[in-house]
Amino acid sequence: MQRLSHSFARPTVFTRWRHARYSRAGGTLVFRHNTAVTVLDESYRTARRIALVGMAVSAMLACSNIIIGLLTNSTSVVATGFEFAGDVLASSVVLIGMGVAARPADENHPYGHGRFETLSAFVVGVILAAAGVMICYQSLQAVGAKHAPPGVLAAAALVGAIVLRGIMSSVKFRVGRRLRSSALVADAWNDAVDILSALAALVAIALATYDPVRFLAADHYGGFVVGVVVVITGLRVLRDASLELVDTMPEPELTGEIVKISRSVAGVQGIDKVFARKTGLQYHIDLHIEVDPTQTIAASHAIGGHVRATLKRELPWVADVLVHVEPSNHSRTTSLS
Repeated sequence: MQRLSHSFARPTVFTRWRHARYSRAGGTLVFRHNTAVTVLDESYRTARRIALVGMAVSAMLACSNIIIGLLTNSTSVVATGFEFAGDVLASSVVLIGMGVAARPADENHPYGHGRFETLSAFVVGVILAAAGVMICYQSLQAVGAKHAPPGVLAAAALVGAIVLRGIMSSVKFRVGRRLRSSALVADAWNDAVDILSALAALVAIALATYDPVRFLAADHYGGFVVGVVVVITGLRVLRDASLELVDTMPEPELTGEIVKISRSVAGVQGIDKVFARKTGLQYHIDLHIEVDPTQTIAASHAIGGHVRATLKRELPWVADVLVHVEPSNHSRTTSLS
């Protein structure tokens, strides 16, 4: 039997875009999968709200830590403050990426703009790595300088930062993983590393305050440790974003769900191949199903359409499915016998 992938799969992509344009012009959502689109829009709005709150918290922590660090002559606290300032930039990138990713599919972007969300995560990784290198450099430049040891105020600033960062990272991790948002998870890792770096700075300040003669340089080395942790986190974020940009397959649990649901559709006799690539918060699926080769093209076409509709209905993280229909070898052997 001839392959039927083009008979219904490609028009599906075009129809989805055409209906989306009509919906925007008319002011209402009139196409079949309007619920999924509404949920997706709400997901992007939730992610943008959290990123906006994160920006406000980072700006507050950046100002307070830089000012207190300068007043108390603490390199570690100043380094942490500049790290928070970089977080404001990183959250701004996430916010912009979410805004662009939420745009509907158009003629030039039939798969939507979701990759901008992943691209923003990549940019966050670059910002983190660059900021970490600068923090390391500036911290080492201050080694050997003579000044009064940091006081309790410097330690208090770091404790406050640890508490706020703990809350924000927890919220971002939870929501980012629920929405499958690479950018929000990257921002959460950014907050998590802030906690580690603030703890390192806190230990350094404690040592410098306890014995200024022996451990005054510990404050500067604490700033260096902050920079190293930031660089490592930036490289991790870059790695995760790069894997999505090069269309790395999702975890086996997700593809297993696709196979299980597809097999449950009447008329599907087997699954030949499953490919998936992430675009923003959702996945686009390429699926090869096996059907009875003795049935008509129209019947095979109907089975493929039913598989696509079922997957989109049962799996909210599926944006669209390109179904290829293949003849089942099992049915062919049976019919010949």
